[in-house]
This record gives sequence, structure tokens and C-alpha cells, in this order.
Amino acid sequence: MAATATTALRGAGGSLPRPLPRPAGPGAGHLLGRARHHAPVLPVVAVVLLLCVPPGADDARVGPADAASAALVLWCAVRLLRTRARPLTRSAAVVLAAPAVAFAVATVASTDPAASLPGLVRHLQVFVLVPAAVALLLRDRADARLVAAAVLAAAVVQGAVGVHQYATGTGASYQGQDLRAVGTFGPLDVMGMSTVVAHGLLVALALGLAPPDRAPRWLRPAALGCAAALTVPLALSFSRGAWLATAVAGGAVLLLAGRRLALRTLAVVACAAVVLVGGLGVGSQRVGDRLASITRVTAAPDQSVTDRYALWAAAAGMWRAEPLTGVGVKHFPAHRDAHASLALSSGSDTAGAGRAFSREPLLSPHSMYLLVLSEQGLLGITALAGSWAALVVLGVRRHRLERRRPGGRARDDVGLIAVGLLCWQLFDFAYADIGGPSTVLAGVVLGLAAWWALRPHDPRAERTAAP
Repeated sequence: MAATATTALRGAGGSLPRPLPRPAGPGAGHLLGRARHHAPVLPVVAVVLLLCVPPGADDARVGPADAASAALVLWCAVRLLRTRARPLTRSAAVVLAAPAVAFAVATVASTDPAASLPGLVRHLQVFVLVPAAVALLLRDRADARLVAAAVLAAAVVQGAVGVHQYATGTGASYQGQDLRAVGTFGPLDVMGMSTVVAHGLLVALALGLAPPDRAPRWLRPAALGCAAALTVPLALSFSRGAWLATAVAGGAVLLLAGRRLALRTLAVVACAAVVLVGGLGVGSQRVGDRLASITRVTAAPDQSVTDRYALWAAAAGMWRAEPLTGVGVKHFPAHRDAHASLALSSGSDTAGAGRAFSREPLLSPHSMYLLVLSEQGLLGITALAGSWAALVVLGVRRHRLERRRPGGRARDDVGLIAVGLLCWQLFDFAYADIGGPSTVLAGVVLGLAAWWALRPHDPRAERTAAP
């Protein structure tokens, strides 16, 4: 009967109804679903990716990422007012808000509170507002992996620019030649490229050690190869501080991942790095000299190390003069000469990477801990360092608890990334402080670490992390 009906339709000049076209697999619909799922966290991704945009010639210390961070905080506030979906827990609010109280007290106690206001705003941006916004906008591991992927992408871009600068002699001035790889940050922020590249290296290392569940097989070798490749621009940055911080944070990631896996991965990355830097001769002589200079920082320090020692001594002198609340936020330059020794030079020379020679004044002690101690006293350093210590302890504890859950090792990458980036930042703060366009990345890292350490565990959210 069905055949007769079909023949009748065709004989009468009709046509059979065609079946509706099927969706194109996991293409458009799947991508649209993922875009909707990740929409709240896209401003965080934008902040990270905008680090690749040059800050501009007018004011190299302020870049597009800073403006995007302000939009990120506003976006988070509007979203909270509309949805009221993710308020901070009591412990998270205490950990994140304690530094804000210390900043406000130090500003009020300053001899010139009006002059301290810009420093108060900057400290609130980097250490309170941006971390809180990131912690509130992240909802699951999928969001955290997207932010980590943005960090890795920014590191690859900055690393490629840095290697090109070294190869073509268009980098920042180093030992009389324009060879230092600084990426798009310029000579006024020589730590910018090395910071972004080091963060991307740690992300790639964590992904290589613990690929996400149901990840393709090529992800592990690709991530480890990317980590090894990023050692080249990191070496060409000639930043001793970034090298030390990466070694410490990488060691922490390896220990958290497991001894056997750590030893195998360390051997692979080390061999690849030796081939790239040593075997191919990519700046091997200058890198070797720079490494050797680390051991001479006490016996025969260069002028940069001498200046740093003098600035550290000046910061300690300011704290002894005002031990409780410090000399006031943003007041280190005004009190520097009264506490510094004669060994301190008048400034640091900067040139290359498209900028003319200039001499930049030394406006900070180049140590975040000493900067806070000198400007905000025991009150500020206790609140800030205590908040960071809580993030480290709770982050490691969360990582261990997650590994004990069924299938926890398949979700180990996010914990490794969060703890590793936090360790890098806190170790780097021993000889570096905030300043420059790359500073906003510290706020994103602190927010990622706060989300990982302070979020309440929700198994249902983990099961429905991706659409």
C-alpha cells in the first residue's frame, strides 16, 4: 500500500516531502551552547588577552588591560545585582576584604591622605576588586580552564614577539645591545613579558602533568612541548627573578602532581629546554652569564643589585620610623632619600624596543612585602600576607581533598594551575612589586586562586560543568 501511495504521488506530479536537515553535529549548536555557558567569564578572558596589546607611547605604565579590569569589576557588580547568584561565603569575604581594611587605615593615617588616594585605588584594584570579581564570575572548572587557556595564548604571543626581538635586535637595551626580549610591554616594564610567559609555562606544565578528563591524546605532548618552547623567551628575557620564581613554582606543581610523574616530566622538559637553548645556541652565552650572576649577588653585585639592597634598607628604615601604619600609601618616594645610603644610584637606564634612552627614577623598593611594610606598617603586611597565606594553605588543602574523590585525578589540572600560579606570584613579590600594565595579571591570578581555595564544594555543579 505504501508503494502504491508513493507511485500515485509521483504520477500526479507531486513530490515526496523531504526530511528536515539534521543539525551539523556538535558544530554551531555546541559552540553556541558553550559560548552562552562561558559568557559570564568572558570579561576575565578579555583582560588577559588585552595584555598582548601594546600600552602605547603616551603612558607605558597604563594599558588596555587596566581599563578592561575596571569593566570587569563593573560587569561583576551588575551581574550580582541582577542575579544574586554567587555571594561570597563568610570566610571568603574575610580573606578578600581584610587587605582593603588595612589599605584604608594606612591611607587615613598618612601624613597626606590625598596623595595616598591613587595608591589606595591601585591596591584595591589589584588585591581586592579584581580578585573578588574573578572569584565571583568563575563557576566551574570549565570557566577556570578557559581563563588558563587565555593565559597560555597570551604567553605564546608575547613569547613569539620576544624571540623576534632578540633575533632582530629590536628588544630592550641589555649590555649595550637591543637584545632583551620584552614583548609588547616595552623597556619600562621589562618584567612584563617574562611574567606572562612564566604564567603560560606553568599552565602548559600543569596541563601536561594532568590533562583534563576526556581530553584528546595529543594534549599531553602538546602541552609539555609548549612548556619547553616557552623556556626560550623566558631565558631571553634575562630576568633572574622570573627564572627563580618559575623554578620554585614549577617544583611545587611537580610535587603536587606526584613524584613519579614529576620526575618523568621534569626530564622531558629539561631535555627539550637544553636542546632549544643550549643545543641551538639561542642566547646560551648571555643566559649562562646571567645565571652565573645570581651566585654573585653578595660577593660582587652589579649596580642593579646594589640599588635593590639600598632600597630594601630604606624600606626597613621607614618601617622602623612608623612601625604600625607605615609612612603612608604612595609615600615611599618622598621618604626614600632620608633612609637610603649613598650607594643608591639616581635611577635606572631604559632604552630600546622603540623608545629613546631615558632614566627612570627608583620609586619603590622592588619588593612587594617591603613596600607594604614601609608604607602600611605591621597592620598592612599582616592583613595582606595573611590573606595570601590563607589562599596557599586552603588551595593546597582543596587540591588534596579533590584528589581523594572518585575521578579526582582526572580533574587535577585546575588545582595545579591555581596553586602553581599563586606560588609564582608570591615568590616573585619577594623582589618585585606592582607597577606597569602586566600588574593586572596578578589580580587575575589571585582571583583564580581565591575561587579554587574558597569555593564551596558542589558535586552537582561539577557534573554539569559543560553544556
